[in-house]
Amino acid sequence: MTNEQLIQKLSSDFEDNHLFPLTLSSEEIIAVYPKSINRLNGDFLFLARKGIDKRLYIISLTGRNSNLEKFEGTILKSTQLDSGTSVKQCPMNHHNANTVRELFDYTKPILIGLQDSIGLGDRLGIANPAHLRAVAGTGIKAVLAQQSIRELERTQRRPEEVMDAATWAVFQEGYKDGFGADADHLKTTEDVDLMVKAGFTMFTFDPGAYVVNEADSLPLNEILERVQSLPWELLNDAFENFVSRYAHKHFSITDDFSIQPDKEQVLRGLLKYGGVIAHTVKLYRYLKEKYPEYPFELELSVDETESVTSPFEHFMIANELKRLAIKLVSLAPRFIGDFEKGIDYKGDLDQFRKEYLKHIKITNLLGPYKISIHSGSDKFSVYKVIGSLKQGHVHVKTAGTSYLEALRTIAAEDTSLFREILDFSLEQYGIEKATYHVSADIEKVPTSNQCSDAQLLELFEQDDARQVLHVTFGKVLTSKNEAGKYIFRERILNSLREHEDIHYAYLQQHFQRHVRPFI
Repeated sequence: MTNEQLIQKLSSDFEDNHLFPLTLSSEEIIAVYPKSINRLNGDFLFLARKGIDKRLYIISLTGRNSNLEKFEGTILKSTQLDSGTSVKQCPMNHHNANTVRELFDYTKPILIGLQDSIGLGDRLGIANPAHLRAVAGTGIKAVLAQQSIRELERTQRRPEEVMDAATWAVFQEGYKDGFGADADHLKTTEDVDLMVKAGFTMFTFDPGAYVVNEADSLPLNEILERVQSLPWELLNDAFENFVSRYAHKHFSITDDFSIQPDKEQVLRGLLKYGGVIAHTVKLYRYLKEKYPEYPFELELSVDETESVTSPFEHFMIANELKRLAIKLVSLAPRFIGDFEKGIDYKGDLDQFRKEYLKHIKITNLLGPYKISIHSGSDKFSVYKVIGSLKQGHVHVKTAGTSYLEALRTIAAEDTSLFREILDFSLEQYGIEKATYHVSADIEKVPTSNQCSDAQLLELFEQDDARQVLHVTFGKVLTSKNEAGKYIFRERILNSLREHEDIHYAYLQQHFQRHVRPFI
């Protein structure tokens, strides 16, 4: 192939990202992702597959002002291209991801702001290209690099790996609409440091450990005693000032919605969320003072608690943070009803609609900021309600549902492997469910020998089975045999790479269903 022919082929106008073959030599025939092709200083850079292995390729036509030396990799010794043309084959490692981010701004995360958005957790690190295909052209912003500290520990991944996976996905898809990166469920200053170092731009603080759920029912004398010990200096306040600021005051939120808390409501709300506000202040000030030039946006999460966040409590939290000069991009309340992992909403949708409208009105008054839906995977009935309102701003956070779509692919294409995973997950569920909001009845989930191949796929439409598979991901992905080799991890990844088109199709269809109600 001459350089002229090569240039013509790599400069074509591609309508989609279907792989096309490119022969570099008799031994090096690769399949190129056309949307990944970039030309920089005369060089072509793109992602391509050889078998199931994916790599970055750089073709330098002249060798002058080349990008070749910036990347780690191997120069191919012989090619069928014109003399003087160099081809470098590069691993998709951290150094090369950093270099891609330096050369191409669109592969770095940005601040999303108030645009409606969806968080797309990718526990395997290979789902993000399909996530991008699902949101492309919808106006919904993608938050790709989203992984909580808990998930990092369970998958034994590092924040840099999560960020790199997002960068490679954006590069592969040629996605230039901007994406966010969510340092999810941060609890400590050490968590903050970890995520700043990796380049995350959205910080979700999770002070759930400071929520006093029993504040709804404790005797008032005990509440009065306990609120005295709140860190008032950190809150830049005093108990008497706080109570007088809210008790028996009339707060007009909109013309048709006002809040008038009595003293008991104020005291219960203060005990319930006073520590939350204080811990948020601590983390926020740490982030601002240690990294004064670092761009970030803040989400506050109080969703993983037993007690529902009332409209007054939402107002109180947001109003106090505003008083303390802390700006939110989003807030995740604990809504009425049940937001269990991996299944649709359980609760009264009409009541949810009424309460959600109140929350929207509070965000408009004290922000504006987005309402964040945590455990947002597969809450299709809730999406329909929120989408129909056409009010406020929303962020939907998903993670485990992408893992389920990976398992669905394996159930369809590699049934023997899925049967092993199913039985292993059933064994692990009793332990792994402890830190998740789930209600699966394990007796309703069949073992693999009780299922035909067709019935294996039907499990993904059954709530109990979905939750068993959902919360056992950590054990499935990290368990090793006596020889120290992963039992499932590499087999799962290789199967998904082999069936990439099918995996992407399942994911794209699934997430189009997630975003469609908000368009």
